[in-house]
Amino acid sequence: MSKYNYSDFERQLNMVLAHQSAELSEIHFPSTESADACIASSEALLRKLGYKIEKPNLQVAPSNRVAVLVPKWESLCVEAERHVGTDCDLESLFTEDELRENSAAVRKLNAEYAALNRLDRMDVAISAFAALTSAAIDLLLVGIPKKGPEGLSAGTLSNYIRDYFEKKYPEDEMQKLANSKESKVPYDAQDNRNTTEYVHGLSAYYHRLLSLGHDPLLGLVVGVIDILTGRMTTIDKAGNIVSQVMENYADRKESDIFAAIAKQIIHFKTDITTSMGLPAPLMGLFNLLQFGSIGEEEQTIAEIVQGMYYEGYDFIHFCSQSIPVMVSEVIVRLGYAIKRIKEGNSIRASIPISLNREKHPKLATMLFIAHAGATAANAGKIYFTKNPMAINYPQWLAFAKYSYSQLKWVIINKPEAQNAYVMGKLNDELFSVIDSTNEMFEDFAKDYIVVFE
Repeated sequence: MSKYNYSDFERQLNMVLAHQSAELSEIHFPSTESADACIASSEALLRKLGYKIEKPNLQVAPSNRVAVLVPKWESLCVEAERHVGTDCDLESLFTEDELRENSAAVRKLNAEYAALNRLDRMDVAISAFAALTSAAIDLLLVGIPKKGPEGLSAGTLSNYIRDYFEKKYPEDEMQKLANSKESKVPYDAQDNRNTTEYVHGLSAYYHRLLSLGHDPLLGLVVGVIDILTGRMTTIDKAGNIVSQVMENYADRKESDIFAAIAKQIIHFKTDITTSMGLPAPLMGLFNLLQFGSIGEEEQTIAEIVQGMYYEGYDFIHFCSQSIPVMVSEVIVRLGYAIKRIKEGNSIRASIPISLNREKHPKLATMLFIAHAGATAANAGKIYFTKNPMAINYPQWLAFAKYSYSQLKWVIINKPEAQNAYVMGKLNDELFSVIDSTNEMFEDFAKDYIVVFE
């Protein structure tokens, strides 16, 4: 029994090939070596005797063209089945040496494909440099936010970013805007005095963390829906999801979706530089993680995240932490593009925007290595400081994204792409043979009348 699972057509093809191979092996052509030797000897003797041998002028007498019948595929299959049966393996048509050569050719094609995706020393160096640079920026310039007499402070870069936001959105202007009707939203209750259903932990300190409308990402959906429906959707400190109509804030509703979106953005703007600012994207979802026993106080993950927000881990700090992640991206992509151009590729083909592995086979892997290195450095920072505020949230998000992409590539996409590459090369050779065969048949058919069954 064959180790290959042939389709019905492949079994028919194997059967016909086996029959044709057997037919060809039974044809014995007479050897012309002795005749050629006699002719050569005679020509040499004639030249020796002084005769001049000229090329004969051969004229082929016209003859009637003979009809040749080309059987249909079904007829070939019936004839082949009658002679060789149906249990024919393709490998039985080859000799052991030919099978070894075939295997070697396939291994060579697999090696060619692997070489397309294999990183060289320069690729690894670019990724490592990006990881080290990102880690250095995070460690030395981003820092860990701490509350002091003058407000939050962290590393030089973080302080610069926070100062930029405060200058961009001055406190007095934001206060005026916050008091205007244009910024009032129904999900902005700061305690349970205006709620109909109790929200555990709702306070001036935590209401932005608990209310999903304040999430910079989820708020664009949940917050807008809350504005349209006059509701407040929260995940409280105990992990309970509560969505309730805010009757006391009914005048803050909007009936037009565009007005609701505008109000949502304006409300973001008024909250971004407050003492308890907007949480980092998706930070409110961590309130659902009511498990774990972390640290000396044996806190849950939700309690850890709530404490981080209280200590100043907000949207502005998230933006500061995003910079080393972006620097890593820029270094890898720029280094990749320069290397590609030096290798002779066009500028257009070297632009490293797409992660399509057919266009840029190494780029995604280089980015994965860079972010893996930067994430490992951040993990070390967390371990040695024993401080959850050291977590670089954007870096871990990037690492999760590229890890998923790399894992999917290695397990699923790469084997499929490699098989497609090898089969494509083999098909190119097959089509070349088919074209050559068609040309031979057309040349042969010139002297015959070809009739297809």
